[in-house]
Amino acid sequence: MEADKVAPLRIDAETAIILREAYHKIEALFRSDHYSLYDYVRVVAGKIARVDAFYVGFLQGSSRVRYPYGYDDGEYVNPDTHIFGPNGQTAWLIKNRHTYRFAYDNGSTLHAGVPVGDLKRRSEDAVTVPIFRPTKDGPDQLFGMLSMQSYERGSYDDNAVRAFEWLCEVVERVLTREGEDRESLRRLPAGDVGPNLLTSDHVMEYLTHRVASIREIAAEALAEPDVGTAVHRHLGRIVDAAEHIQSELIEMLMETDEGPERRFSSLTKAQQAVAVLLTDGLDNDQLAAELGVSLNTVKTHLSAILRKYGFRYRSQVADDVRRYLAR
Repeated sequence: MEADKVAPLRIDAETAIILREAYHKIEALFRSDHYSLYDYVRVVAGKIARVDAFYVGFLQGSSRVRYPYGYDDGEYVNPDTHIFGPNGQTAWLIKNRHTYRFAYDNGSTLHAGVPVGDLKRRSEDAVTVPIFRPTKDGPDQLFGMLSMQSYERGSYDDNAVRAFEWLCEVVERVLTREGEDRESLRRLPAGDVGPNLLTSDHVMEYLTHRVASIREIAAEALAEPDVGTAVHRHLGRIVDAAEHIQSELIEMLMETDEGPERRFSSLTKAQQAVAVLLTDGLDNDQLAAELGVSLNTVKTHLSAILRKYGFRYRSQVADDVRRYLAR
């Protein structure tokens, strides 16, 4: 029907050509490589407008944002994590749920938040687009953002903003599809998994910064005037590999926790069978019927499971087993 037609994006012809090429390359090349996906989106945005700084951020919990990818004035920015406050861009996106533009408040919201990249320079224009994922009930969940910024005022007209929003929608679909794939896994027994705990946070943070130091050493060596061609090439590969690792590590922080596997492995086979069924909310009588054992046997297994896990409640065990099965 005529009414069902999608309205065309109001961008100029040159921008449309750039975006079409970007779409096909993203579809073909970058679905499993987030670092390269973000890097490519930055390059494409730079073909349309001036991009001095660029970052990708993901919300976690009630006040934390993780930044797996950042770029400022020709330099890669180390991945990082920040607690966001009530007045910056993240809080603004949560409240308003649409694109933030520098022109809305002359950058007040932008500069109220954590600065990205060169702390000695202030961005004079910015576009920050929220990205969402669908939920079963209620509005879509805001889970991240992509931002491009310029040190020159008036860099982003409506054409640039619409093009960047379109690019962010493509990124959103890539990440959402990965989430849908994980949702398929959750249909398996004990698959109703809640948010992962990050008990290895400090280890991963340490690794991220250690890799950063390796990258910086290689970058310093690259700047030496007497570096041969072959050595220069290998050092460049080290810098590139380190950047990829840093980006991957900061995203792994979203999911890392070795505790559930260790605790589940401490159980006997019979106890593991009981623990898995706990994730489906079965009571003792149902557990006995499902396993074909006596009620006393079920109680004995439950007592041993709680002791090994160090938990007081079976619901805690169920949550922990879900995390293990979803690894």
